[in-house]
Amino acid sequence: MTAGAAQPVLRATLEDVARAAGVSLATVDRVVNRREGVRAKTVARVEAAVAKLGYRADVAAARLARGQTFRFAFVLPTGSNSFMTNLTEQVQRTADWLAGQRGFIDILHVDVFDPDVLASALENLSPAYQGVAVIALDHPRVRAAIDELAGRGVAVVTLVSDAPSSRRLHYVGIDNPAAGRTAATLMGRFLAGNEGTVAVIAGSLSLRDHTERQFGFHQILSSEYPDLRALPVIEGRDDSDRTRKLTAALLARHADLRGIYCCGAGNRGIADALEASGRAREVVWITHELTQYTRRFLVRGTLDAIINQDPGHEARSAARVLLAHCSGEPISPDQERIRIDIFLRDNLP
Repeated sequence: MTAGAAQPVLRATLEDVARAAGVSLATVDRVVNRREGVRAKTVARVEAAVAKLGYRADVAAARLARGQTFRFAFVLPTGSNSFMTNLTEQVQRTADWLAGQRGFIDILHVDVFDPDVLASALENLSPAYQGVAVIALDHPRVRAAIDELAGRGVAVVTLVSDAPSSRRLHYVGIDNPAAGRTAATLMGRFLAGNEGTVAVIAGSLSLRDHTERQFGFHQILSSEYPDLRALPVIEGRDDSDRTRKLTAALLARHADLRGIYCCGAGNRGIADALEASGRAREVVWITHELTQYTRRFLVRGTLDAIINQDPGHEARSAARVLLAHCSGEPISPDQERIRIDIFLRDNLP
């Protein structure tokens, strides 16, 4: 090796700690795994050696040595929602990483808009699962199903859409009221000096993320932009054909329509209706999630802004939280916080 070349950093082992502390390997193993039967003075020597050497346990190796594995179910929506398709792909990629950590993922697709179907899927999950990540519907039966899983010792993480009054372990997703307020601020600034109506299209108001987004949107629009009047929320069930018809009807009914905020999906339908009407450049349209379709609409000027959440970050975060819980390890709140991204045509990645 040439002079000045970087030296490899070697990870300290239990054997290194045992030598430094002057004790047996078995004693070190007892101390680092918090088992009883070791004198306080010896514990102090081992802990001092651990600190000096910067020893960190290889958790995956420990699970392998114990023959310990975990299996998780990710319950995701059926349908052609582009964001959910991206999320499924990211969960599949996360499964490859998790396998190296002795954790395994099965993906189950169900109709999350139907509380009975979703609750039944949760109620009938195999007892082989130690953890579940689910796009939650905030409905009494779904909350009861989550509570039942938690009562059986199954960790439940809500993903993208929350059911906060349930016994779920953790929510992985953006701050949806803040996302709605952000959309309203953008809408108000884009339409500065204009008067008229603004349409709000949700997928379903049974999905808490959609409800919270439209709540945040109305909160800012009504208080800070009084010249803009939000129309009653309509539900497109994240279906492009349905949202196309709803948007066409809005455009025909409201000559003073100045903006559209879509707090769900079905964006291909909105784009088709706007472009067919010839009003795509005069109506400000703000939506959620960067997909191959919303990117295209943004680039050609039909869409004005995208409020985004990173599906890769969410898939990895859900897996990390479930794995940490089952392994008895801490999580880093900062690492698991999902940020809100704002994309305009000028800053697309």
